[in-house]
Amino acid sequence: MASTRRMVLLGGLGTAGALVVGYALWPSHRLELANAIAAKPGERFINNWIKIASDDTVTVVVPHCDMGTGIFTALPQMAAEELDADWSKVKVETAPSDSVFANGPLAEGFILSTQNMNADQIPAFLRGTVANTFRTVAGYMDLQVTGGSSAVRATGVYGMRIAGAAAREMLVKAAAARWNVNAADCTTKSNRVLHTASGRSFGYGELVADAATYSPSENPTLKPKSQYTLVGKSIPRVDIPKKVDGTTTYGVDVTLPNMLYAAIKISPVFGGKLTSVDPGAISGRRGIKKVVHLDDAVVVVADRFWRARDAVAELNPVFDNGANGTVTSGQLTARRSAALKSGDFKKDMTTGNGADALGGAHLIEATYTVPYLAHATMEPMNATAIFEDGALEVWSGTQDGLGARAFIAKTANIAIEKVTFHLLPMGGGFGRRLPGFFNFLEHAVRTAMAMPGTPVKLIYTREQDMQHDYYRPNVTNRLRASVDRSGMPSSWVSDYTTDAGANSEAHIVYKVDNQAYRTAKVETHIPVGPWRSVEASWHGFFVESFVDELAHAARKDPLEYRRELLAHSPRHLATLNLAAEKAGWGTPLPAGKGRGIAMVESFGTVVAHVADITIGPDGALKVDRIVSAADAGMTVNPDGMKAQIEGAIIYGLSAALNGEITIDKGAVVQANFPDYEVVRLQTCPAIEVHLHESDAQIGGAGEPGVPPVAPAVANAIFAATGIRVRELPFKNHNLTVASR
Repeated sequence: MASTRRMVLLGGLGTAGALVVGYALWPSHRLELANAIAAKPGERFINNWIKIASDDTVTVVVPHCDMGTGIFTALPQMAAEELDADWSKVKVETAPSDSVFANGPLAEGFILSTQNMNADQIPAFLRGTVANTFRTVAGYMDLQVTGGSSAVRATGVYGMRIAGAAAREMLVKAAAARWNVNAADCTTKSNRVLHTASGRSFGYGELVADAATYSPSENPTLKPKSQYTLVGKSIPRVDIPKKVDGTTTYGVDVTLPNMLYAAIKISPVFGGKLTSVDPGAISGRRGIKKVVHLDDAVVVVADRFWRARDAVAELNPVFDNGANGTVTSGQLTARRSAALKSGDFKKDMTTGNGADALGGAHLIEATYTVPYLAHATMEPMNATAIFEDGALEVWSGTQDGLGARAFIAKTANIAIEKVTFHLLPMGGGFGRRLPGFFNFLEHAVRTAMAMPGTPVKLIYTREQDMQHDYYRPNVTNRLRASVDRSGMPSSWVSDYTTDAGANSEAHIVYKVDNQAYRTAKVETHIPVGPWRSVEASWHGFFVESFVDELAHAARKDPLEYRRELLAHSPRHLATLNLAAEKAGWGTPLPAGKGRGIAMVESFGTVVAHVADITIGPDGALKVDRIVSAADAGMTVNPDGMKAQIEGAIIYGLSAALNGEITIDKGAVVQANFPDYEVVRLQTCPAIEVHLHESDAQIGGAGEPGVPPVAPAVANAIFAATGIRVRELPFKNHNLTVASR
């Protein structure tokens, strides 16, 4: 294909670094660095993500964190598939938090996906340069992020598959050279290179030293799907055994010699500064070592965590709350309503005649709202740090090891070379532990620096964690549609509030000729951040609820209505139909029960949910069953994919039923799980997940299951009661039929 201007620009950027021909090739000095940093005796790196030992063990080095998503199985599957590795000899390790292991494939996958491109559209002569560009950019940006359901669809597709295929070719070349035969006459299987004609073979471990001297192809041959033996199989997750037997070390488990513990009390009002604190109330208490004053908090350090926790709770620090000490949730909601009424919008996207097409037809309008939400990870925020001789060593679970290391260096005002960061598994992330949201790391580092030479583990209590999160935004959306005589929409207008910019997830997949999306920015003092499925988590509720409203206004079955709107999109239609078929859509339900459907595409994956619910005589809502269908293009590990959809359903249902963070006097009201209920065993519905594949690019797994949950349940509530819920959570609504 001809070079596009975009790809010429990307190729030009590569001239800033050394030209690298071939995705997986590192200059020899980088391989030496990798071997020095992460190769054990008898191991050798053959390229950026794969090392091979003399006993034929293949170790895949994963540039992501482990937060329970299954990628430490799926990514090695992808690499081992292309390498023709024996799975019983494959191991996995977390990449060190070093720029040598910066995740260029993640940058490449993200950029190409946002431009609706794939690697095949990059001209062959630019592929090596472009790949080097992304690796250079990733190193400059300290990029090892885990988020956005990007591990498999970016690192896997643009990194692991290429690395495995390139390594296999290098091993074949090394064997062919030893035998003095044509490489095309050699094959690979189960960690061996075979020369069938002569019956000779070499194990990978015998060849790795020679193979590492070859330059890998810039476009290695990838296996056709028909030859897969590992990808597409439900291989048991490699991380599960240690998590079951309790030997996995999370951040909260870290124990060091002579370690002390720290508990913190942060300004209740976001942005508040510590003015003063009198430590007299805890003076002379057993085990108390120090009271540390930080910019926005006070910390007590003790020989036991419970002593530190109890002591800091008795302190009465004074904070300067500025102008935010009287802010309430009601005021924030009023600001958003006023912003939508003002008409002062910034254009997001327009198709056809946009908002002008609203006139002259039957108009349907509805306004929806979602609240702030906390991440509520099972493992509260924590970090252990020791500051000694001008250097820092830190242990913590974050969603970006290299980014955390850079943040620590900046916080301490020391060179990054003086920071050692140990990236640990974490008990939940959901966006909370991403770069930009490292308040817990800053507090831990500054506390450790106040006690040089002593390791200090700082743990947020559940209350401090829930009340000092970076929350899923509170968003209001006014949707309007004009419909023709058959009830089908001819225009769709979406005006919504944002804390930042426009949300691409607001754009619908349904066929409507005239569309307009506009935003009204509302700034508040509440810190916000990405929450599992990010913008799709609220726009999924808005869009799928409103489509349901249009269907009922047209007196049409909600499934049939969606089918008409998706006639142009066979992939979405197939996913919708699969969910409906498996759920028994159209079969009669007894009184008090309802069934609702919703379908959302996010992170490259299409997911449809059908929810069956029961409304008791007292209006109590019980979600009985959720049947899901998902199309992620190609599924690497079906069992892992199903587990992620199941987890996303539970996470999304917790938020839809009960999730709500409210503000009073500038501070968060909710403090712990009694105030912020989540789905438990007795309230968890039966869940069925059905997968099917298409020829679409590989999509994400961890997040796409969340967005359809709330609208599927809301639509089921309407089917059962005639009550339309337009503001979450459901717990705030009277669902008794008599209340209509």
